[in-house]
Formats: sequence, structure tokens, C-alpha cells
Amino acid sequence: MNGPHDLGGRHGFGPIAPEPDEPLFHAPWERRALALTLAAGAMGHWSIDESRAAREDRHPADYYGSSYYEIWIKGLETLLLRHGLVSHRELRAGRPLDLTVPPNRVLKAEAVATALAKGNPADRDPQGRTPAFAPGDPVRTRNLQPRHHVRLPAYAREKTGTIERVQGFHVFADASARGDDHEAHWLYTIVFDAHTLWGGDASPDDLVSVDAWEPYLERA
Repeated sequence: MNGPHDLGGRHGFGPIAPEPDEPLFHAPWERRALALTLAAGAMGHWSIDESRAAREDRHPADYYGSSYYEIWIKGLETLLLRHGLVSHRELRAGRPLDLTVPPNRVLKAEAVATALAKGNPADRDPQGRTPAFAPGDPVRTRNLQPRHHVRLPAYAREKTGTIERVQGFHVFADASARGDDHEAHWLYTIVFDAHTLWGGDASPDDLVSVDAWEPYLERA
């Protein structure tokens, strides 16, 4: 989707001003927002890609008017409602009221560290499928304008670069965001000259690397 989150190369949003010694959380509720999102994701009803898409698929006024962890909570509400784990009136009341879908599993406090360290590997067996491209091949990214989730940033679409590395055969995030975690494709690192992406104002010495799945690419 061409969502408000995809800001690479856009003007008018002001400078990035990192805080010196920025804390991990600016308020206690942000800590709880992170914990709730991780615990709910561990129930096993959606993938990290669907979780990311739920946060990004928002009206620009809502997205830009929300803080980082407000967006996380809004995305979590979307997912809980979508999968029947809570009802609208439960969200309004802030307590359980209805017979909703039970979780597939529950992440216990003592298992959090192990679960986070293990992660959720996204590599898959290619089952004989070979990469269409090899390091050194020139490729062109497709001009994709989907209404659904896409991991190819807008600034890198319809641009020519060079394959630097074949990263492996991985779950296709676009499909995973729609609930299909079986579709997988070869993933590549493509290197672009900065001029190709940003025009004449870019430094002549800069290169930009982007990881992109095979369906995003065509031979240049």
C-alpha cells in the first residue's frame, strides 16, 4: 500500500531531531503498549507482517497525529477485532463482556525471554526453485502501486540497480500480511547509485542497498 508510513525521499516533514540520551519509553503506558503487542502476537493468530500492516494502514491524519506507541495500540485493536479476540463493546468498556475467540496459545512471563531470543524464522525450503538473478546482474524494480501491503519502498520503484547478494528463500511479506505465510520467494540485496534514487542533489559517492523479493524485480 502507498501508506503514510512510506516517507523515504519526501519533503515537508521537517528535520529529524533525535533526543540526546533518549529513554526507551517516555511514559509507563508505552512500556505496556509494547508488552501487550508482543503478548498478543504470541497468541498465534497473525504474523509480524500482518501486525506491521495493521499499524501502517491508517489515514494520514490519524497516522501523523499519533505517537509511535499510539500507532502500535491502534494496530493491535485492529488485529484483535479482525480475529474475533475482542468485541467493539469490550474495547469501549475496557473489560471482557462477550464470548470471543480463545487464544491459540498464551505466552507465560517466564517464557518471554526464550520466545524473544528464538524469534520466528522466515527462511523456507525452496524445494528445487533456483534464483532468477545472481550477484552482478542488473535489475529493474517494478512500478508497483498495490492497495495492499508491499515492502518495496516507493522511492525504489521503477529504478535500476545491481544484485549484490542472494539472501535466501523467505516468506513473502506481502502475502504474509494478508494471512498467507506459505508463499515464499528468493530475496535479494540490490544496490542503487544514490543519483538513481534521489537525482542530482545526491552525493556522487553514496550507494543505497535495498532488500527486495523476486516478484518486485525484472531483468534490466
